[in-house]
Amino acid sequence: MLPADAQAVSPKETRKRPLVVMQSVSKVFSSGTVALSNMSLTVESGEFVSLLGPSGCGKSTALRIIAGLGDVTSGTIDWPSSRINSRGLPEGDIGFVFQEPTLMPWKNVFDNVHLPLRLRRVPKAAAHDQIIEVLTTVGLQDFAKAYPRELSGGMKMRVSIARALVTKPKLLLMDEPFAALDEITRQKLNDDVLRLWKATGITVIFVTHSVFESAYLSNRIVVMKARPGRVHADVPLITSLERDAHYRTSEEYRKACETVSHSLIGAINSAGDH
Repeated sequence: MLPADAQAVSPKETRKRPLVVMQSVSKVFSSGTVALSNMSLTVESGEFVSLLGPSGCGKSTALRIIAGLGDVTSGTIDWPSSRINSRGLPEGDIGFVFQEPTLMPWKNVFDNVHLPLRLRRVPKAAAHDQIIEVLTTVGLQDFAKAYPRELSGGMKMRVSIARALVTKPKLLLMDEPFAALDEITRQKLNDDVLRLWKATGITVIFVTHSVFESAYLSNRIVVMKARPGRVHADVPLITSLERDAHYRTSEEYRKACETVSHSLIGAINSAGDH
């Protein structure tokens, strides 16, 4: 029984709780460099949020802090919808795709994807179906026995994405994963990530310095000022069109790029303001 003055929380209300909340986060490195200053950001479950800003604005630092790969100097990171472990992080709820695929060259695709499960002491045999399932999701089911040296740059990045997804995380963090790829491969992988996002309902935070990429992928873009990084603008992107090759040439996409570009210019011009 609830106390008389208590209010019951319905499952629907529970689902509305944010996935992650950055509150007044600042980060100062040992060198004295101020990477982030009083940055606040709330990400809801199921969103595709891009962090957009000039090089050195703290996008990757913010992402790494959310992932627990760096400590905050001040402020807090909260996970209202998750069970928290002893390190203050959600248990098994985060997948991370780095700028480089970071694959182990001496292991084949299957074994590279197995790594996060192996760290959880899940035997290869028990993980087999789960690994094949995620490789199928990224279109690499026929390359399970291939080695990284036998793969193209785009295929290596797909392996990295599969490795991040194999634990079925709630949140996928992507740190400029396609920046080093050619434009055709990059567009294909953008489409792959959108397809995965729609199919799985996973929440994505995607770091990029490309206006065009952010406007194509996101339903929300957080534009950051130059160092010290903080939020300049929070731009929602809602479209009635399917995001595909036709969308790339649409007037709606052009307008979205224009809006985001103007916001980015404003962030750069006001970089010295506090």
